[in-house]
Amino acid sequence: MTSQFFDAVLFDMDGLTINSEPQWLEAETELTAEYGYEWTVEDQAFCLGGPLSKVGQYMSDLVNGQESGPFFHRRLVELMTEKVRTRAVFMPGARELIELLTNHNIPLALVSASPRVIVEAALSHIKPIPFKTIISADEVNRTKPDPEGYLKAAELLGAQIRRSLILEDSLTGVTAARASGARVISVPHL
Repeated sequence: MTSQFFDAVLFDMDGLTINSEPQWLEAETELTAEYGYEWTVEDQAFCLGGPLSKVGQYMSDLVNGQESGPFFHRRLVELMTEKVRTRAVFMPGARELIELLTNHNIPLALVSASPRVIVEAALSHIKPIPFKTIISADEVNRTKPDPEGYLKAAELLGAQIRRSLILEDSLTGVTAARASGARVISVPHL
């Protein structure tokens, strides 16, 4: 008998599984304030979903090149790692959905455009880790909006991507998810 459900469910992390967007906003605001720029909700929305190289360059441009894009990228990773290590919590309903899927033996993966150090810091409070596979920006050549992370996660789970479901919250992530060929549910928050 063939399963009527998906082969696997793949979750985005920031803003979908983990409520880290408030920490991103804090880190971006603090960092750009050091260079005389007042970060706005529009700036955050533009940068939502990364990639972080784009965010770093965007910040550099906003402050007239006082520091380079790679500098802002590195500092943002440092700030975010500390913030999520101490304050990361599940988004409303995420834990319950993960538990329901786990109880039905559905393979789960976490696919994030954040670097591994931020992913590990955000998940440091979650025991046991419910994801059979975790893909960060460090495990792919091209991060979101490229579908590589989702394709790699499905392959590692032994799932057919066309029979998988991806849950995303950002336009960048939805673009990656759609390009992968999976079914996609978007849960926007900004």
